Amino acid sequence: MKSILKYTVLFGLFLTLFTACSSSDDAPKTNELSGLTKFKEITNDTHIIELYAAKGSLAQGYNEVSLRIKNKQTGAYEKNATVTWQPLMHMAMMSHSCPFSAIQKTTTDGTLYKGYMVFQMAQNDTEYWDLKVDYTLDGVNYSSTSVIDVPASEYKNTTTFTGTDGAKYIMAYIAPQTPKVAVNDFKVGLWKMQSMMSFTTVDGYQINIDPRMPSMGNHGSPNNVNATQTKAGDFYTGKLSLTMTGYWKINMQLLNTAGEVLKGEAITETQTDSSLYFDLEF
Repeated sequence: MKSILKYTVLFGLFLTLFTACSSSDDAPKTNELSGLTKFKEITNDTHIIELYAAKGSLAQGYNEVSLRIKNKQTGAYEKNATVTWQPLMHMAMMSHSCPFSAIQKTTTDGTLYKGYMVFQMAQNDTEYWDLKVDYTLDGVNYSSTSVIDVPASEYKNTTTFTGTDGAKYIMAYIAPQTPKVAVNDFKVGLWKMQSMMSFTTVDGYQINIDPRMPSMGNHGSPNNVNATQTKAGDFYTGKLSLTMTGYWKINMQLLNTAGEVLKGEAITETQTDSSLYFDLEF
């Protein structure tokens, strides 16, 4: 009787372990490239750096960019790299950078690294952007640089201006990427230019918004919420009300921490648009 009981208990334990292992092995794995399209490869003697974006390309304005580092010899993707990058615009008489983020791993055990870049101007026939990627693996430093395509955006989604305080700012439209006839989540990035190579996030300001349809009597919309930060270092978020499809001009005013207007005008019967704006059409 004891032997039967002993074997019954052992069989139960074996069945539990087998089921647990099978469930773990059969669990679906996350596709970390879901929603991303590769648009560029940058190579050096040791690695291929693959660049990805949701739209499969870059453009003037705000861009979320992901990358993977592939070992040429083994074909494996590196999981433990420390990565930095530096976008650079080469102009006829000078060079400058743009606002960009640090690079973070999207998952601890994955191979994908992610950040953003804000191209305040597009390439042209004589001026171009390149991207330098520096990374460290097992104490060894690597680097690779390549030209990248940054065409002009169809609508105004980034602006560079000097405020009444004499500081130079860059503002970029981030969301909604797919506008709807609804009250949309509105997101904007704001940076101050410290030098041609250095841009810092601006904290504690406010961005007033007044969307209008110029072709429809310049009518506005209800229930907009001006954009503010949740915490220092964040993007600015608010609510953008779009009541119909068509072309919209998002008129804006930038206010500092004291409530002083640094750029932009309020819309009135005589002031039909602001000098600070984004536009979109859907």
